[in-house]
Amino acid sequence: MGKRLKTQRRGRGSIYRSPSHRHRVGRGGIRYLKSKTAIKGQVKDLQHDPGRSAPVAKVVTDDGVKTWVIANEGMRVEQEVLYGTDVPNASGNVLPISEIPEGTKIFNIESQPGDGGKFVRAGGTYATVVSHGVKTVIQLPSGQFKPLDPDCKATIGVVAGGGRKDKPMIKAGKHWYATRSRAKKFPTVSGVAMNPVNHPHGGGAHQHVGKPSTVSRHAPPGRKVGRLSPKRKSKKKRK
Repeated sequence: MGKRLKTQRRGRGSIYRSPSHRHRVGRGGIRYLKSKTAIKGQVKDLQHDPGRSAPVAKVVTDDGVKTWVIANEGMRVEQEVLYGTDVPNASGNVLPISEIPEGTKIFNIESQPGDGGKFVRAGGTYATVVSHGVKTVIQLPSGQFKPLDPDCKATIGVVAGGGRKDKPMIKAGKHWYATRSRAKKFPTVSGVAMNPVNHPHGGGAHQHVGKPSTVSRHAPPGRKVGRLSPKRKSKKKRK
């Protein structure tokens, strides 16, 4: 029998959408400026963006175009930043990863040329350029090596705001507001702590699942909790 789980209700949207109207950058997000020539900009302001772990910087180009970028460690107001090809390998500058020397720390990396940046955007994170060739290989913060198109752009440096996890939350209210800005639910209650009417894992003399926690991939939404059944249930036979 299916049950009305919180995961079901969250999937229907409503109040669990990120409040993008409160975000400093807005719905457009942070994207690189598109230009075939080098662009010179100047940092005018550094601000906190709700729902983002890293601060953002307001950059105004020589043409008067205003844009928002993810701030890197050491960025300051009135600092000059350059975008494009054949620009110096300095912190805060944006250039294709094919022109970045091996061993350089980078962030806000594009997955495809022109998508505006998809990887390594959280505060305090950075990736490392490993090698160049037909594909440029980078090492992500997780340790994974990822080959990318050499024309993908990235920002040199480390994302600012890296010490945010060193400071404890102290009280539950701080945690509630922090998760609320990212459309996450707090506090989180485990299924075994609930009643049987609220969760398939609920009930019992003590907190335990009471049955195998793997469920079929075709189970109804009220039953699909715990771990999904594996696609292959036996080991491959050695030839």
